[in-house]
Amino acid sequence: MFAYTVRRIISALPTLAVIVTLSFFMMRLTPGGPFDSERPVPPEVEKNLLKAYHLDEPLYMQFGRYVYNLLQGDFGPSFKYKDLSVTELIMTGFPVSMKIGLWAIFFAVIIGCFLGATASLKQNTRTDYTVMSFSMAGIAIPNFVVAPLLSLFFGVYMGWLPVGGWNDGALKNMILPVLSLTFPQVAYIARMTRGSMIEVLRSNFIRTAKAKGLPDWLIFTRHALRPAILPIVSYLGPATAGIITGSVVIEQIFSIPGIGRYFVQGALNRDYTLVMGVVVFYGSLILLFNLIVDLVYGWLDPKVRYD
Repeated sequence: MFAYTVRRIISALPTLAVIVTLSFFMMRLTPGGPFDSERPVPPEVEKNLLKAYHLDEPLYMQFGRYVYNLLQGDFGPSFKYKDLSVTELIMTGFPVSMKIGLWAIFFAVIIGCFLGATASLKQNTRTDYTVMSFSMAGIAIPNFVVAPLLSLFFGVYMGWLPVGGWNDGALKNMILPVLSLTFPQVAYIARMTRGSMIEVLRSNFIRTAKAKGLPDWLIFTRHALRPAILPIVSYLGPATAGIITGSVVIEQIFSIPGIGRYFVQGALNRDYTLVMGVVVFYGSLILLFNLIVDLVYGWLDPKVRYD
């Protein structure tokens, strides 16, 4: 297992190098610059700014400097957030996004697996149709529609919950953002669980277990559940990374100081280093979560070996 983990980390380095290269040159190709504004900066001031941030150098020198600093764990300074480095901004926003994202994934897995398993056990019944209708609604309605509706009902009409702000992660401030992120994920997980569970319940080893006279609850929990959740485990790798770092709309709607909000502001302000730092960080998270998923696969499925 250790040798496999080391091989996966080494094999992920070329992918990370491609992510760094593409993000660097794509940001440089976009129109405008970090010091463009409605009020033009005097030429001598702009020249000093470009020199201070090494933006007057050829692109290959800028790229080499960026990679050298990146290897030391330095994402560079932010062009717009004065006296703050990109690393500091990411470490400020990431715990907020991670807290919301992990709670959303936790509830999505619990609720989605329960609904999907229930639908599979009651296939082609009213319960099954209800769960699948709910899932289709969750997939069809984006979270930037769900979030304002929840805010309007629970915050404005009922007055139960705040409609914005973080308040140091207070429970009331987390409920609406977590619900907005959870709703579509519940729909996806419920549909995947139902399809996978139906396939597993029709397998030969399940028929053998039934022929031996084992009770249904034991067949479900001991024999069917673990192979049925394998597709969900595969889905959770990129989904978790996406929710943690990609909840841009939710963070904007609820005024949450997460990493997604910094990404949007960085893109609007042409803050090259901030956007690249978030992209590289996001790519690293996806690679990490995919590795974790593969390791969990080996624990869930005895047929998978990493020798």
